[in-house]
Amino acid sequence: MVSILHHGAVTGVTGSCHELLLDSGAGVLIDCGMFQGAESVALEDGESPIDFPIDHIKALYITHCHIDHVGRLPWLLAAGFEGPIYASEATAKLLPLVIEDAIKIGITRNSRLIKKVLQRLKQQLIAIPYKEWGRVDFDDSLQFRFKPAGHILGSAYIELKYNNEITLFSGDLGAPYTPLLPSPKSPWRADRLIIESTYGDRLHENRRTRKLALEKIVDHSFRNAGTVLIPAFSIGRTQELLYELESIIHKRQGSDWDSVDIIVDSPLAAKFTEHYIALQGLWDAEASRKKNAGRHPLSFDQLITVESHRDHMKLVNYLKSSGRAAIVIAASGMCSGGRIQNYLKALLDDVRTDVLFVGYQASGTPGRDIQKYGEKGGYVYLDGERIDIRAGVHTISGYSAHADQKDLVNFVKRMRHKPKEIRIVHGSERAKLKLRELLEEVVPEAEIVIP
Repeated sequence: MVSILHHGAVTGVTGSCHELLLDSGAGVLIDCGMFQGAESVALEDGESPIDFPIDHIKALYITHCHIDHVGRLPWLLAAGFEGPIYASEATAKLLPLVIEDAIKIGITRNSRLIKKVLQRLKQQLIAIPYKEWGRVDFDDSLQFRFKPAGHILGSAYIELKYNNEITLFSGDLGAPYTPLLPSPKSPWRADRLIIESTYGDRLHENRRTRKLALEKIVDHSFRNAGTVLIPAFSIGRTQELLYELESIIHKRQGSDWDSVDIIVDSPLAAKFTEHYIALQGLWDAEASRKKNAGRHPLSFDQLITVESHRDHMKLVNYLKSSGRAAIVIAASGMCSGGRIQNYLKALLDDVRTDVLFVGYQASGTPGRDIQKYGEKGGYVYLDGERIDIRAGVHTISGYSAHADQKDLVNFVKRMRHKPKEIRIVHGSERAKLKLRELLEEVVPEAEIVIP
C-alpha cells in the first residue's frame, strides 16, 4: 500500500508538489512547483523552498512546465537530487527554457551558474512518449505512463502503477474545445486519484461566447483609439490567443482588423510559439485543417514580436503617447512581474485602455487586485507605486487552459473503473468543497479527501 504526501498545492492553487511513498521506503515526486501570490513565502539569503526530506526521492515526474508545477526544480537539484526527471517529449523540449527564465528572474543572472543548472537538468531529463508504459531501475513493481491532458503543449496526467494499483495524478487538466490541443480523455481505470480543482466551483463560457467577447473588446478599442493589454502566460495561453485572433482577422477581412497590430512582448513566449509550430503533430484536427488550407494560426502578417528591453520600452512609450489601437500580449499572466507591469504603469490610468484577463488570478497578485478593484475605480500597487485604475477591466474565463467544474466531474464520471480514493488539491477552499460535493454524487463509494 502506497502513501501520498503533499508538499504544495493543498492550501491554494500554486506550488504543486506531491510524493508517492512506496513500500520500500523510496519516494517519487510528481511536480515541484513554485508558490505564487499570497501563497509565496519570502526566502532569506541561502534559504531553500525545498522544506521536505529528499534523500529517499528516486525520481521526479513533470506533468507540464508552468512555474507553479516546476519552479522549485533548481532548488531541488541544488539540494542534491540526482534521480531521473521524466516528462513527455514536448515538455522535455520546453522545460529548459522555462527553468532558465525562472532562474534569471528569481535566483540569479550569473551565466555560469545558470549554465551549470541547465547542464544538470538536461543530464537528468528523460523524454517519454505519450501512452507508453515506462519502468524505473530502483523498483521493478513501479510503472508509469503519460497521457495528454490538453492543458498546454506537452501537458500530461500521470498514471503510476504499483503492485497492480494505479494512482493517477491529474496535473492541470485542459478544457474541451480549446484552440490547438485535443481534449483530455478519461482513463479506463484509476484506483486512487489526485485531482486539481482550480475551477471546481465555476463554469467557463463556451468557445463561441468567449470569442465574441474578445472580438467585442477589441472593437471597443478601435472606437477608443486605445490599447488592449492581455496579461498571459508565455506558454499555452499566448498561443491560444494568437490562434483565436488569427481566426477573427480571417473572418473580418476588409474591416479595422486588417490593420490592428497584434504584439507579443515576450521573448520567452516567442520561443514557445516556435515550438508550438514545430510540434504540429500534437495539434488538434481543427488547427491541422487550417494549416493544410494555407493559413498560419500562430504566424500571420499582423503579428509583431518584441525581443529587446530597449524595443519594449520604446513601444510602451509609443502606445502611451499615440493612443494607437493595438493588442498587447505580455507576461506575466498574473501581473506579478515581467513586461506587462511596464504597460500597466503607463496605460492603466488611461480611459482608452482595456485590460483583459483570460486566466486565473491568484489571491495576493496585482492581477487579482486589478480584477477586483478596477470596476470600482480603485488602484493597484506595482513595484511599490500606486497606479489608479481608469482603464476598462474585463475577464473572459473561457480562455483559461484549465478544465471547469463540469469538465473535472466528467473526467471522473467517464472512468470505467472509478477510484476508491480521491484527493482534491490545487484550488481554493470553496472550489475544493464544491467539487467534493459533486464527486460524492458521482462516486458515492469513494473516500474523498481534501488534504
